[in-house]
Amino acid sequence: MQLGVIGLGRMGQIVANRSMDAGHDVVAFDLSAEATAEAAENGAEPADSVADLCDRLAAGDEGGKRIWLMVPAGDAVDATLGDLEPHLSGDDVIVDGGNSHFEASVRRAEGTDAAYLDCGTSGGPASAEEGFSLMIGGPEPAYESMTPVFDAVATGPDGHDRMGESGAGHYVKMVHNGVEYALMQAYGEGFELLYDGRYDLDMESVARTWNNGAVIRSWLLELCEEAFAEEGSDLGDVADHVAGGSTGTWTVQEALEQEVPVPLIYGALAERFDSRNEGRFSRRLANRLRYGFGRHEVARRDGE
Repeated sequence: MQLGVIGLGRMGQIVANRSMDAGHDVVAFDLSAEATAEAAENGAEPADSVADLCDRLAAGDEGGKRIWLMVPAGDAVDATLGDLEPHLSGDDVIVDGGNSHFEASVRRAEGTDAAYLDCGTSGGPASAEEGFSLMIGGPEPAYESMTPVFDAVATGPDGHDRMGESGAGHYVKMVHNGVEYALMQAYGEGFELLYDGRYDLDMESVARTWNNGAVIRSWLLELCEEAFAEEGSDLGDVADHVAGGSTGTWTVQEALEQEVPVPLIYGALAERFDSRNEGRFSRRLANRLRYGFGRHEVARRDGE
């Protein structure tokens, strides 16, 4: 398959690279010439504009263009769709792999000539080798046509599925992120009690032991072990500041609208916002965990 990839940040480069590794041809474009050049060095055909990318795809794929957007959620998605609009037809498929709000995805699906797939993407840059988890919403024929690429970008056939109609993929990813907030909070609070508790404990050892057979073993717990190994049991100069929060906010807002109680997710979101003030060990661990799975910048304490 020939695939166009627009947006070549860390995640977009992974989409392009995993697609090429599986034998697909990739045409790549980013507003950053350096990012486009990096994709070209890895084997992609570079394009110098959205229009150029579409021309190159049209020349090589009689079955319609297949374009994966990996641009920041919000205005950037709409701007890119505006650039694509003159070049799209009903035979084409657009995949939005960012963290868009599900209602925005429904609006875009209704307003785009091409078939529109909203694709919640989980795993972050740390999953470059293993592949992502993909939660996809939109027309089933479009999903089926993209299956070879989804197999390549995900961990395999079991790493992706069509969740339902337009918006369903980003809806599931939104709730996924709310659950992620709560899990990070639970681990953080547990390790905070151990850190401030009765015994002088090696946190790396605790995390490693828990991860070998314990009920609460998980990838996040592996990242806890990694954090303590690299930062020390006291987390060194990692600051009590947890960034992010938009998808967790959307989850809580939707829960309120649907009258579904989500006290753990709400509590984790509140802790995240409160971390912008003054701090706790649990939130310092959450700060470091975000680097583990997403390579987000670690905020550090001043003077340490």
